[in-house]
Amino acid sequence: MRNWQDVGEFTRVVYATPAYIHTLEKSTPISAHVAVDFELSGCPVNKYQLLEVLTALLQGRAPRLPRHSVCVECKRRGTVCVMVAQGLPCLGPLTQAGCGALCPAYNRGCYGCFGPMEAPNPDSYGARVLANGTPRTEFVRLLRGFTGYADAFRNASDKFEKSA
Repeated sequence: MRNWQDVGEFTRVVYATPAYIHTLEKSTPISAHVAVDFELSGCPVNKYQLLEVLTALLQGRAPRLPRHSVCVECKRRGTVCVMVAQGLPCLGPLTQAGCGALCPAYNRGCYGCFGPMEAPNPDSYGARVLANGTPRTEFVRLLRGFTGYADAFRNASDKFEKSA
């Protein structure tokens, strides 16, 4: 979230002695700096997915993790779509499954904690969200949440911000 804000201002507000705080300007995944064998999504990661990855590595096979969106998890648990029923902005159609659709189960839109799913379509979905009455600035803010620096979310948020 801080990638679009003044990091210096954050440290001044949060820390009593900000002069002792040294931080990077941008928050990026470790894979942007070093080669990684496998990356788990989630904030926090799903313990069952972690066990699947460890088991797969020990067995010498590729991990079997879901590649569908959070919307599939909503349907599986019988959660009514918060965007359709309540008009709430929700990143579920763009977000990688893994959380069990926790936020929509509590009548909140998905915040995208597991990052973008494989091949999301933020242009089409964003047009739908805006047509439902969500202000453009709110949709941009939602895309710039926990996993906002992932390519799909970052590019979409920049595009929607510029088209204002």
